[in-house]
Amino acid sequence: MATLYIIATPIGNLGDISFRAVETLKTVDLVACEDTRRTLKLLSHLGIRVKMLSCRSQNEEFAAEKVISALNQGQTVAYASDAGTPALSDPGAVLAAMAAQAGHEVIPIPGPSAFAALLSVAGGRDKTVIFEGFLSPKPGRRKSRLRELMVMDAACILYESPFRILKLIGDIAEIDSERYMCLGREMTKIHEEYLRGSAAEILAKLSEKKENIGEFSVYLSGI
Repeated sequence: MATLYIIATPIGNLGDISFRAVETLKTVDLVACEDTRRTLKLLSHLGIRVKMLSCRSQNEEFAAEKVISALNQGQTVAYASDAGTPALSDPGAVLAAMAAQAGHEVIPIPGPSAFAALLSVAGGRDKTVIFEGFLSPKPGRRKSRLRELMVMDAACILYESPFRILKLIGDIAEIDSERYMCLGREMTKIHEEYLRGSAAEILAKLSEKKENIGEFSVYLSGI
């Protein structure tokens, strides 16, 4: 039985990678990753040279078979998605399940997560938090799911691209303009920014900008 390590990698600032993650990446025989180009930049920054294998959402099952073959040969393998913790709106869950079913150890190396980072600074007091990730880009489906989420006695965290963030916040403000929100943009990066306030206030602040650059994480409080 061999070991597959699921490794959380920085969401922006490379200094956020843990000592344990670095030591693990130094010792494994193979690194499977969402994008070999992105992970190669991280490994090069750390001075690590190791064999790599692409394992993205489009080929995860196929790539997982290759990973399991390596594990069956007694090799240790690490998996890293592009940024943050695998399986949180990133591939990794299929690989972890298949490796465990094949009888191998699947061990987490915890670390950066946009979900946890935003939650830590949002200032919400909800006891329950739902991770929803990216909503449907289709307006009807997006608004329908928002209505379901916003009647729950729980906060939720969403991810959104810069191309649809105004539409998302506009939908939230239409449903409940006074709902408290916290937006994180470019977290841990040079242009890191947080906006806090009601949905209407956040919409106004975003609308004032010429363009909204960078990936967004959205904390939406419960009722």
